[in-house]
Amino acid sequence: MATLLSILFFPKKGRSTSSGSAVLYTRITYKGKRAEFSTSRKIDLQVWNSKSGKARGTSEEARSVNRFLETIRASLYEVHDRLLREDRPISATAIKDIYLGKEEKQYMLLEIFQDHNDQMKSLIGKGFTKGTLQRYNACKQHIEDYLAFRGKGKDIPVVDVDHKFITGFDHYLRSEKDCAHNTAQKYIVNFKKIIRIAHANQWIQKDPFFHWKGSWKSSEREFLTDLELQEMAEKDFDIPRLELVRDIFLFCCYTGLAFADVKKLSSEDIVINISGKKWIKTKRQKTKSLSSIPLLELPEAILQKYADHPHVTSGKGVLPVLTNQKSNSYLKEIADVCGIKKNLTTHLARHTFATTVTLSKGVPIESVGKMLGHRSLKTTQIYAKVLDEKVGRDMEILQQQNKVVEGMK
Repeated sequence: MATLLSILFFPKKGRSTSSGSAVLYTRITYKGKRAEFSTSRKIDLQVWNSKSGKARGTSEEARSVNRFLETIRASLYEVHDRLLREDRPISATAIKDIYLGKEEKQYMLLEIFQDHNDQMKSLIGKGFTKGTLQRYNACKQHIEDYLAFRGKGKDIPVVDVDHKFITGFDHYLRSEKDCAHNTAQKYIVNFKKIIRIAHANQWIQKDPFFHWKGSWKSSEREFLTDLELQEMAEKDFDIPRLELVRDIFLFCCYTGLAFADVKKLSSEDIVINISGKKWIKTKRQKTKSLSSIPLLELPEAILQKYADHPHVTSGKGVLPVLTNQKSNSYLKEIADVCGIKKNLTTHLARHTFATTVTLSKGVPIESVGKMLGHRSLKTTQIYAKVLDEKVGRDMEILQQQNKVVEGMK
């Protein structure tokens, strides 16, 4: 089989060269296509053998020129072999550029990922939250671990990411990292954003996610019942930190505010409408959408309870909220004390507001969505749970209507 690569040396006279000498050029031919470059070395045309493509004779000049040309030839073949080993596109121009040090910059996956995360870090509070950054940092760490798991070293060129890599990473997250299905999908979506950045910048020619389609499994979200809320509200705590975390949790249950939004809540966010009723009007930290919430009796009492707290009087917020990590930790203790078997978290309060406090009491889902600060009704429906007690009440109404119909017969 004929070789696909050939390397030829030839003299080319230029305007600045003397009549008896010429500059030697290298011609690379691969699959019939050529690329040429100057060796920047001159040779006396009388000692050049055009048939053999090298200097004739055994003079010192001839031996020096031939050694020089063989070094170039060997280097070019080495470049060709490296491209073969790395399964990269091969062309005469690519071989020439790599040899001359003009190789196109190779963008590395984790370097791109880190640059993205660094930019996101500088924009915390300006469109991004710490929680979002934490997820991207976690995703980057998972990819590092996956590369080590596959024995691929510390980083790979982004051009090496293909559909097989994506599906392999998905399987690794669920099998080795023990991620739930939806959690793994979220990490893949984070990873997809990084690849789309590379594609938009033309660092890769094809989008490996083109044939990938994520799937989400619906999950049952926990919430507290009226009895559990009453048990928690009436419980006396001897430990001040548990009482504080309980109060903040109940405030979230009866306002629907996310933990981050309660933490930043200020006196300016509490307004009085024309009817003299207090409302919370605040922009959500996550989406910047407006939440409009009537202030119920219990959350208003909690605000009054902490009105003289040093954190509040110093103007840092209307409630002395602890960190999310500490709050979640203390909520586990509160659950044990109250005999609640559910996994209490700060976000479970938001589910409780959407289900137990509002929807189950007949509040229209459109109104619930406005209070939660949702832009789409579909988002509200994720939280919406129709409780058995409401189904029972609705069926009782239906039964009464049926009795009326039967009495008219």
